[in-house]
Order: sequence, then C-alpha cells, then structure tokens
Amino acid sequence: MIPMSSLTAALYAALVAYLGGWFLGFWSGNFSLLLFMMTVVTLVFWLAERLRFRPAREAAAAAMEQQDVTRRAELSKLGIARVDGDVEQAKAKLLMQPWWLDWTAGLFPVILVVFLLRSFLFEPFKIPSGSMVPTLMVGDLILVSKFHYGIRLPVINKKIIDISPVKRGDVMVFRYPADPRLDYIKRVVGLPGDEVSYLNQKLSINGQPVEEVAQGEHYDDDSMSYAPLYQEKLGDVEHKIRVDVRRAAYYGPDPKHFPMAENCRYSPEGVVCKVPPGHYFMMGDNRDNSQDSRYWGFVPDENIVGKAFFVWMNFGNLGRIGAFK
Repeated sequence: MIPMSSLTAALYAALVAYLGGWFLGFWSGNFSLLLFMMTVVTLVFWLAERLRFRPAREAAAAAMEQQDVTRRAELSKLGIARVDGDVEQAKAKLLMQPWWLDWTAGLFPVILVVFLLRSFLFEPFKIPSGSMVPTLMVGDLILVSKFHYGIRLPVINKKIIDISPVKRGDVMVFRYPADPRLDYIKRVVGLPGDEVSYLNQKLSINGQPVEEVAQGEHYDDDSMSYAPLYQEKLGDVEHKIRVDVRRAAYYGPDPKHFPMAENCRYSPEGVVCKVPPGHYFMMGDNRDNSQDSRYWGFVPDENIVGKAFFVWMNFGNLGRIGAFK
C-alpha cells in the first residue's frame, strides 16, 4: 500500500508540473477545473481525517494514557511513587496532524470558500489587451459578477437559474467561441434577433443608427496614438468608444469560417449580421483595434461567464479603481 505521505507528495508534484507547463505555455490550463479538482481532493482528505485518521490518533493517545495510568498504579503498589516520562508531551505528538494532512485536509476550508466565491459570486480577471480602450485599460484588474445573468454549474457552465437578461451595452466576459479555454471581454452590441451593421465605422441596430457624440481625441498609451473619441449610447448605457478613421473596414483574410457565418454579409464598407437565437454579437470599445464578432462570429449563451462591473486595482494607475459602464 502506498504511504499517504508519498501519495500527497505525488499529488503536489503533479500540481506543480501542471502549473509549470501552463505558465511556460506548453499547454492551456483550465483554472475552473483545477480548482474543482483541488476542492474534491482536499475534501476526500478532510473526510478521511475526520472519520479515520484523527479518531485513530485519539484512540492511540487514549490507549497510551491508559497504559501510563496502569503502569503508575502497578509501580505505586511496589512503593515507587516517582515515575519518569511526560505522557502529556507524548500524547501531543501522537495527536499532531502529519504534514500531508496539514497540506490537504487543512487547506480544504480555504479552497472550498475560494471555489464557491469564484464559481457563484465574483471572479477576478486581468485585462490583457487594448480592445476595450478607453473603458478598460491594459493592466486593469476587474471583478466579474458570476450571478448577474443567472446561476451556472461550475466547470460545465450550465445555467440552472435565470436572474437577469443580457442587455445591450453590458460589458461581458465569455468563453471565446473558437477556443472555450480562453476568456474574452467585449461589449454586448447585438441581442438574439437583432440585425447589427457596422458600415463605414458607423454602428446601427435594426436599421437605427446608434447615437454617438464626438468627444474630441483620445490618446492611447499602449499604441501611442491619437484617435477620435465618441460618447455612444447602447440601450440605457452611455460609454465612450475609440474610432480610428485611418483604418479600413477589413475583417481578416476570410471572415466566414465560424458557425452560422451565413448570417453575415461582408463588403468593402464593413459587415451586416443577423444575430441567431441564443447568441450575442460582441464588439470592443476600441472599434478598430478589436478582434470581436466581426471576425469570429457570435457568442452562444452557454459561453457566458458573467458581467464585468468594477476595476479593483491597476498597479500602474490607482486612479483607475472604481465602477465602469
């Protein structure tokens, strides 16, 4: 039988190898699945500690204490009143949790709390690119409400309870349709049934131009360039967008390689798409520097992670902290 200490060491070695390969880019990790597995493994050790290992240690300590009492009684009969040995110190060593339980069962409550918070309440993300400039900047650490749209089962992401519908203008985190292992963040532009057109850098929904007001120019630190800034209104949400008038409306070498691409019509002026049922059309606020639904298609409802709503830290600019639309 494999000793528990060796089994624990092997589990930690596998964890380090997995995280190391993920960090070095040898494979893509799935943090939700990893956290779920860690919760299950530590739960097994926690139950084993409560039901087997701790009772066994307590029984051994009680037996040793009883042996000490019996021994002292026998020696007392022989007239020996002073007996060497500290039974309390020995009991404490017997009752002490071994290292492999400290690093498994001992971590279960903490990992369980993290798993529940991340799965059902809030999840942190870091903005990796400038596709949502000027709303979100590279390096922003944001919070995403996992329950805003509904309660979903962890790992498989299946919705079991509806709460709020998706609205135009929401900033949403979702699983990238072409590779669900990756999380993307964009703004909801088109709802199921909408016809979205982006022609000559002008957005229209169901034939109605989206309201926008010029706000001067915006300087982007990441690209070190200026571009016109507009205040746009999608639904009830007013937000700023960046439009680079020097960029042509071109969406890749062949933008039709995605599910239901037949719902989209491409031309030199841009694209017009009819959003299919159960899907959403997403765009970045940095309209001409964003890989979004114009390139890779629609986001299915089952890919939704949650609604982004708060910048909780930006180590390069503390003034970024706060809510956003």
